[in-house]
Amino acid sequence: MENTTQIVLVVLAAYGNIDQLRHLYFSIVIIFYIAIVVANSVLILVICVEKPLHEPMYLFLCSLFANELYGSTAVLPFIMTQMLSDKHDVPASHCFLQIFTLYTYASVEYCNLAAMAYDRYVSICYPLHYNVIMTTRRVNMIILLVWTYSFIKFTITVPVTVSFKFCDNIIDKVYCDIWLLNKLACSVSTFNGISIYVVGFLTVGVPLIPISFSYIKILSVCLKTSKETKQKAINTCTPHIASLVNFTFACFFDILQSRFDITWIPAALRIILSVYLLICQPLLSPIMYGLHISKIRNVCQKFLVYIMSQFHF
Repeated sequence: MENTTQIVLVVLAAYGNIDQLRHLYFSIVIIFYIAIVVANSVLILVICVEKPLHEPMYLFLCSLFANELYGSTAVLPFIMTQMLSDKHDVPASHCFLQIFTLYTYASVEYCNLAAMAYDRYVSICYPLHYNVIMTTRRVNMIILLVWTYSFIKFTITVPVTVSFKFCDNIIDKVYCDIWLLNKLACSVSTFNGISIYVVGFLTVGVPLIPISFSYIKILSVCLKTSKETKQKAINTCTPHIASLVNFTFACFFDILQSRFDITWIPAALRIILSVYLLICQPLLSPIMYGLHISKIRNVCQKFLVYIMSQFHF
């Protein structure tokens, strides 16, 4: 008979591969984390304070930057603590909370990108009706829906995983993962197995539908219009597409590590691929949008000049 039990502690075995370099990894992660917090916080502050930036596109960006802070803060401080610790046992409740925050972060990210794609579709395909369609009230409702949809979805599905009976409690990763916990379950019902794929579709597939629709429509309009319209579409859509590709790339490697045996990849590289999702997207998003969008860039420059002048005096 299998020795089944309800998990009390989860052992994160991946930290055993970095003992000799723990302080180096800690230094690198904390530098990235500080950069993420500063960059996203500054842009949120700029968008909130500057009334000219109270437009749909910037409100969606504010939601995106808030989510970057949420996702990175949910896990990176925990990872840094684990790096300096000699024990890597995580209480089950903490583990499942971590899973909840990670997956809500990913869901909000994709839904935010879907909302931004729709905003660009309206702006490019219906420029004369843009202000009528994308009212402040409607934008706020979309942002509320993005966050509510993600939190309700995982509030329902994560407890399903908690109810599993497990034969082991060791996972080879630097943070908890629902796929790896699923592998530890002594038996998984057909319903539970299917539910994980359904949740995956609701998290990635559903947002990709409006994203695909929006860009197909934008492309069809660009093929029929002037060079100026094409240039506008390229300028406004480039950071969004780059953000979407980067995040999908990060999710792909995270799933690859969780679903398949990749022990042939060096342990250090596996750890880098694990945290890529939590570092690169939160760091690249403010850089891409902050540098690419002239309104945000100009306001940030004025803000930095003001700060420097205050220190000067």
